[in-house]
Amino acid sequence: MGNRPLGVTILAALASVALVLSIVHLLQAIGIIPYFIGQISIRDFNLWYVLLWGLMVWVWLWVVRALLVMDPSAWLFVLIVSGFNLTFDFFTMISTPTTTTDLTISFLLNLVIFGYAMVPSTKRSFGIE
Repeated sequence: MGNRPLGVTILAALASVALVLSIVHLLQAIGIIPYFIGQISIRDFNLWYVLLWGLMVWVWLWVVRALLVMDPSAWLFVLIVSGFNLTFDFFTMISTPTTTTDLTISFLLNLVIFGYAMVPSTKRSFGIE
């Protein structure tokens, strides 16, 4: 662990959970794991979603690595990635007629990541005042 602050380690752990969720969404897009819409489960292959979730897996991998090595640009990148995920998950959840979707956990996790990255002690760890 060395000189990495605890806040950055927690942020990296949260980003790792987001990485796992992105992998699950990628497997759903490939058709290996079904989508759950209320009580219904649907298996579907969607090339566009495969490309997008594959990109998100790669992005979250980079974020976790950058956080663990204390890359100064990692803080801003975490905000951008979690902010975009929040926006897209929110609009998808609003347009879905059911009360819960597969993206609810992803939305809540990205909200926690975004909020935790904005904590002053986490910002200070990256030299941002």
